[in-house]
Amino acid sequence: MIDPSALVHPEATVHSDVSIGPFSIVEADVVIGSGTKIDSHVVVRSGTHIGRDNHIYSFASIGDDPQFAGYNGEKTTLHMGDNNIVREYVTLNRGSTSPRGSGVTRIGSHNFIMAYSHVAHDSTLGDHIIFANGASLAGHVEVGDYAILGGFSLVHQFCRVGAHALTGIGTVCLKDVPPYTIVAGNPAKTFGLNLRGLRRRHFDEDTIMALKRTYRRAFRNIGEGGYDGKNDQSDDVGRGRIENNSHCEALLQFIQTSERGVIR
Repeated sequence: MIDPSALVHPEATVHSDVSIGPFSIVEADVVIGSGTKIDSHVVVRSGTHIGRDNHIYSFASIGDDPQFAGYNGEKTTLHMGDNNIVREYVTLNRGSTSPRGSGVTRIGSHNFIMAYSHVAHDSTLGDHIIFANGASLAGHVEVGDYAILGGFSLVHQFCRVGAHALTGIGTVCLKDVPPYTIVAGNPAKTFGLNLRGLRRRHFDEDTIMALKRTYRRAFRNIGEGGYDGKNDQSDDVGRGRIENNSHCEALLQFIQTSERGVIR
């Protein structure tokens, strides 16, 4: 059902069972999949593709222009998967045409993005992610599956937030957040593994113990100040690679491929 006061461009592709509330705007070159509900006063800009069974709450801005000084109206896109919840006043920007821009911002599936959160241009979100109120990403940020960003957490451009990581309220992330860890503070520091989160996701105790051993070895070898991704420490970090476990490998691989360095 589309409310009579909503403005839906005739060149938008909207599934017949989509609900669009009063005074919402859907521009041309928008695709909205089956089962999606758009509440009142939502703006969905041209170039936005929204999947199935999403719920977008009032006053959200979906697929607006990238906040990039060099942007000059080029055609870019935002792709959202299925079963996402996007709460009030969230802003999700399209990709950019910056030198390192992909032109696409990607939001996965089953994510819960709470009120006043922001996802900037060219960022990529995986699945089952939670943004608490006011969490914000700068451009070109990657967030792994099952990560949780605490309220008003800030992530610097080109940083990565690893899978199953947790940031505390008001955390400022200037480097990559290692997967499976808790980080907090300004600037952020690590506070061990996200044990409660891992157990909630049914990680077995053998895997958790293996991650603990790998975390201790890897971060002991990294040294103070964080691994900057440039020092020749790959052998040292690799010494932690004695666990026959894919999650341990993922943690070490994340550290070794960091460009900005990892939070320690």
